[in-house]
Amino acid sequence: MATPKKVATVEQAREWYEQSIGLIFTDYSGLSVSEMQDLRKSLRAAGAEFHVVKNTLFRLAIGEDIAQLPDELHNGTTATVFVFREQPACAKAVVTFSKSHQALQIKGGFFDGKVFSAAEIDALSKLPSREELLSMIVGLVAAPISQVVGVINEMIASPIRVIDAIIEKSGGAPSTETADEPPTAEASSENEPEAPATEAEAEAPTEVATPETQSENSEGEN
Repeated sequence: MATPKKVATVEQAREWYEQSIGLIFTDYSGLSVSEMQDLRKSLRAAGAEFHVVKNTLFRLAIGEDIAQLPDELHNGTTATVFVFREQPACAKAVVTFSKSHQALQIKGGFFDGKVFSAAEIDALSKLPSREELLSMIVGLVAAPISQVVGVINEMIASPIRVIDAIIEKSGGAPSTETADEPPTAEASSENEPEAPATEAEAEAPTEVATPETQSENSEGEN
């Protein structure tokens, strides 16, 4: 006959199950009260809770999903780890504790509708945690970014260095002449029209030899 206490236990276990993303089943026989408290503390920090629920009440709590679980997982002395986040981290907490406390035996697990053996739980515990994955991603992204920044800085600095070198060599402002200056009248053919004067040449005054200037030059020479 169902008692209020049993009903409350079933409802609580059902809530844990519905909120969880996985289960790890353990045989806890031989663990002391203080050891169980230490395990609960480490699991809580990882994102899981360790509860002892009678097998009959546990079966009622998870309903039809019990058909997916092998009998050995929910028979005998059983304590269930309800995983709420960080599957690898929670598995690691259980595996690490079981290695230092032989009284705790891992039976198996249940994640995403799949049954895990004890060996698979051990393998799950070796996967990187979310924090470790984020660190790895940041490491992968940071290197290319630093390289890109270096290339951009070089692109910005190189023209400045070239201009500074020109100024230092010429002793003043860098020359504005380019290699693509249009040909002058002397370099052009007689049949070709003269190239237009550049803007700088158009602005600069040009001396033209006249009879008067020639006469002045001759007098100056005499």
